[in-house]
Amino acid sequence: MLANLALPAAVTAADSDWRNPEVQYGQDTLPAGIRSRFVDNNNGVRMHLLEAGFENRGRPCVVLLHGFPELAYTWRNQLLPLARAGFHVVAPDLRGCGRSVVDPVHFDDDVLPYSLLNRVSDVLGLARALGYRKVAAVVGHDWGGPTAAWCAVLRPDVFQSAVLLSTPFAGTAELPFDTANQSRIKPEVDIEEKLAALPKPRKHYQWYSATRGANEEMWQAPQGVHDLLRALFYYKSADWTGNQPFPLKAWTAAELAKMPAYYIMDLNRGIAETVAEQMPSPEYVAACRWMTEANLQVCASEYGRTGFQGGLNLYRIFDVAGDLHVFAGRTLDVPSCYIAGAREWGVYQTPGAFAAMQHGACTKLLGVHLVKGAGHSVAEEQPEEVNRLLIEFLQKAKTVT
Repeated sequence: MLANLALPAAVTAADSDWRNPEVQYGQDTLPAGIRSRFVDNNNGVRMHLLEAGFENRGRPCVVLLHGFPELAYTWRNQLLPLARAGFHVVAPDLRGCGRSVVDPVHFDDDVLPYSLLNRVSDVLGLARALGYRKVAAVVGHDWGGPTAAWCAVLRPDVFQSAVLLSTPFAGTAELPFDTANQSRIKPEVDIEEKLAALPKPRKHYQWYSATRGANEEMWQAPQGVHDLLRALFYYKSADWTGNQPFPLKAWTAAELAKMPAYYIMDLNRGIAETVAEQMPSPEYVAACRWMTEANLQVCASEYGRTGFQGGLNLYRIFDVAGDLHVFAGRTLDVPSCYIAGAREWGVYQTPGAFAAMQHGACTKLLGVHLVKGAGHSVAEEQPEEVNRLLIEFLQKAKTVT
């Protein structure tokens, strides 16, 4: 089995003559055995997906959900190893991203389709369109993590296991209890107001990402989309020496401000200006094997074409009029696993979430893995270790009832 985890030479051999005519992007970097397909997901999106292990019907299905700013291509190093382990592996460009976008998404477009429940419907509809009543595992990175977790919470009859990368699942919504017998309700803290009032005024990146100007600032960044993404991926990786994460004590401005500026930004700066200061050297870029120029160009070309609003919409809407409150107290009860980089601030960016995941939110948590030598882009920075952990989990999950 371990021999199958080695990456095909074509994955990194961007300077070879190989071209894969079966894919919509990454023709120079995606090896034979991976193809593109467009599928109506029965929920309003003609989804582009990359898939492997499609040759034989009847294989158990694994769905890989990317984050932001990412694509199905983020999973390029997982598709073939998981297929060799016996699975039909499907990685869609999610709503608003990549080749699932025809025309660029704009801020004034309807944001309701990006709600969490509808994102679950996107994945469920795709699975059914592909002929699967059950999915062996739904795997999500970054924003794909909450979507994967909620797929398993809401439809455990379909999604038989879940793997979360980078973003811990802290549990479902909490509804206040016994409030009728309390004389005072503790007011919520306006964390944005508190961050702005710090001696060095700050703002949360999630608040910034929900603003009208975020897409234009990223899409029309002075350094260009390519360099913006290069700096952002580097800044959040294990290669940036400033990433030395630790648990935060509380959801307070003073504690949150301990995180790097890509999470807690300077109040008067946007993301393009924030990451420009961390642009890596040409020598680093030339030596970087986990994100080669050919790899980065795929991402930069797609986001250069579509803009970033589709992904940014995820920061604008989570629930709709409290629709997730009906699931308050529900737990994630299928076999699950958590994987993140050991130098990933996302593990701790929501104080208490990492602990909550391990102590009640996920009742069949089979593993928690902090991978050495990886930051945020764990599946890309350390693909062989992630592949080993995924296959090990998938084999173990089949034995858990």
